[in-house]
Amino acid sequence: MKKFSCQSCGQLLFFENTRCERCGATLGFVPETARLSALQAGADGVWFPLDSEATSVDGQTIARRFCANHAHHVCNWLLPAEDVETVFCFACQFNRIIPNLDMPGNQERWYRLEVAKHRLFYTILRLNLPVYTRRERPETGLVFDFLDDPPDGSTSIMTGHANGVITIATKEADDAYREGMRVELGEYYRTLLGHFRHEIGHYYWGLLIRDGGWLEDCRAIFGDDRQDYQAALAAYYHRPESAHWRESFVSLYATSHPWEDFAETWAHYFHIVSTLETALAYDVSVSADMGGAALTGHAGDPYTRMSFDEIINAWVPLASVVNALNRSMGLPDFYPFVLTQGVRAKLAFIHKVIRDTQEKQRTHPV
Repeated sequence: MKKFSCQSCGQLLFFENTRCERCGATLGFVPETARLSALQAGADGVWFPLDSEATSVDGQTIARRFCANHAHHVCNWLLPAEDVETVFCFACQFNRIIPNLDMPGNQERWYRLEVAKHRLFYTILRLNLPVYTRRERPETGLVFDFLDDPPDGSTSIMTGHANGVITIATKEADDAYREGMRVELGEYYRTLLGHFRHEIGHYYWGLLIRDGGWLEDCRAIFGDDRQDYQAALAAYYHRPESAHWRESFVSLYATSHPWEDFAETWAHYFHIVSTLETALAYDVSVSADMGGAALTGHAGDPYTRMSFDEIINAWVPLASVVNALNRSMGLPDFYPFVLTQGVRAKLAFIHKVIRDTQEKQRTHPV
């Protein structure tokens, strides 16, 4: 994530902020430029960003208005005011089912879900990855369903992906439930943002790997995805843990099936580039005895410019330092994973696919 500051008073801002705590300025996020801006009010719900460097064309500031979900206090993204036909912002247009807001606590759960989802779309925008709505591709377009368990307890909603439909169980926004599941399943890490990054990995497996000409290369790295998925999951939940799974897999769940291996590795690539951008934005440096160096702007942009080796060489010492900081606060490790050579080879493949996709987007934009 970039470092944001208020153009009105210079106060440090964060991605989710809707109001500057120092000067009271209304804030909005401009997805075309991936920048958060203080706003000047116009007439009839129109706003003018003060961040003119990022939000102007030919010296003329583009008038903006908020996404319809701004009224529900779950979105701070902006649209061009002249686009009167569009109601939802780039991120919210993919929602199909939102939590039942008549259910106590669901307003807060929806906010937490949207915070994670908007961070996901920030990364998609920064990586310049293609993404299609259900209107554009009725059979495989991306859509999100945020589902509650039925009140009679007859079923339990499971988070997952199927043909572009990403289902997120609303209860995952409850810290107590999510932590309980993390412990019960023996997971090192379980967050809302992690769920979104994992499930979008399944979407991009279909879009970029299966339909993008990478299928055989992917199978050579991750294994043959044609093995029965349900049988593989059933076997995973009943077999004893291998002592050597870390040699080739970033998580234990990744061992269950090649699709899950890809999605877990994809999520970790998103974890890494997003956190590295934040470290670069705040001029973080790592002690030389950790095998690192200052992570300053000359290292480039992990989303678009840094090579895979540069990304990994910056990430490993950074993660080690932050793990040490967390332990000093009595918290679990920030990044409780080991990037073995087998895992790095898989991450390198995903990096290659993304860079190739970026070049295609640059030369043949859709």
